[in-house]
Amino acid sequence: MTDRTDAAGTKPVRGHPGEVFRAFLKLGLTSFGGPIAHLGYFRDELVTRRGWLGDAAYADLVALCQFLPGPASSQVGFALGLMRAGWLGALAAFTAFTLPSAVILLVFAMTAATVTGPVGAGALDGLKIVAVAIVAQAVWGMAKTLCPDRERASIAAAAVAIVAFVPGAPGMVGAIGIGAIAGWILRRGTKQQVSGHVTMPVGRVQAGFCLAVFAALLLVLPLFADAAQVLAVLDGFYRSGALVFGGGHVVLPLLQAETVAPGWVSPDTFLAGYGAAQAVPGPLFTFAAYLGAVLGPEPNGIAGAAIALFALFLPGFLILSGVLPFWDRFRTMATAQSLMQGANAAVVGILGGALYSPVFTSAIADMRDLALALVCLVLLMAWRMPPWAVVIVAALGGVELSLTA
Repeated sequence: MTDRTDAAGTKPVRGHPGEVFRAFLKLGLTSFGGPIAHLGYFRDELVTRRGWLGDAAYADLVALCQFLPGPASSQVGFALGLMRAGWLGALAAFTAFTLPSAVILLVFAMTAATVTGPVGAGALDGLKIVAVAIVAQAVWGMAKTLCPDRERASIAAAAVAIVAFVPGAPGMVGAIGIGAIAGWILRRGTKQQVSGHVTMPVGRVQAGFCLAVFAALLLVLPLFADAAQVLAVLDGFYRSGALVFGGGHVVLPLLQAETVAPGWVSPDTFLAGYGAAQAVPGPLFTFAAYLGAVLGPEPNGIAGAAIALFALFLPGFLILSGVLPFWDRFRTMATAQSLMQGANAAVVGILGGALYSPVFTSAIADMRDLALALVCLVLLMAWRMPPWAVVIVAALGGVELSLTA
């Protein structure tokens, strides 16, 4: 469905799974830069260009997924597909966004290909640099909509301070929680029109079933892990996906503990795959496809990749589906709106903090890198070039910088 209604107030028009698949396949092929950058790509393509929902609803969804364990950007994509075209839309969004990077990493695992030399290294640097522009555009656009007054601007600034002193998932969750409380205190009684009714085709019974399956697998799989290697793989990757908050790089220590510690994957092989995962678009959780393919004991290869990928993503989608039915009703309540206005402002602050670290600090090494980032930002914001085209410009610019160093 779209977030817009006509003047008569009729129901928004639903989309179809094919439309969702095409939109997310484009994102899966062009979304470089990690989960924070993905949120910028999603906003540009689905909020700004396609108008599937408004900035406020999008920020609400981002805030919700930041609270939950699992891959935050993939959960946002799953929910957007669900809103647009039901369960088939959710499946289409997940498949299309995940498949390109999963296939690339599977091929890398099975061929031991590497990216070497100044051309490869330069292109990789360019992909990191373009993430600076993508995130900066997202922060600017969301700040104009979600922090238009001094109260919410102050909440956003406070969120930056919180994540600066409390890094990682605890800081992000804490900033959103404190932002929500601040919004309730500072904006009590300040009600605004919700930007469109967001229909979630998930009933309470379905939600309860998803939460029950999530808990049951988390508790039962360890009991049977020793019975068969396939169950051990399912348990290790499922537990990693269920216990990580913030997604992205946060999952790496868990995956290392589950694959390297028992001797399934060597440390060198693990690090080689992690390096390759930085060079592909889409979610970093597709690193699981690489790990599943290179496991020492069977299942490995294509079967191992599929099992690992499924097990790592599943818990995040189960718990998201379990809470979605209550989200739309919650966001339309007067008190909830004050809470969410504060939480949304905190999300802007979190994205602003991430723009500096890790996005800027890991991508910008000197003035030449900064110049390329500014060129990308101008192409995005002033010339309105599509993100995929700016990614190509950044990659070519990175190669040029590497060759002329």
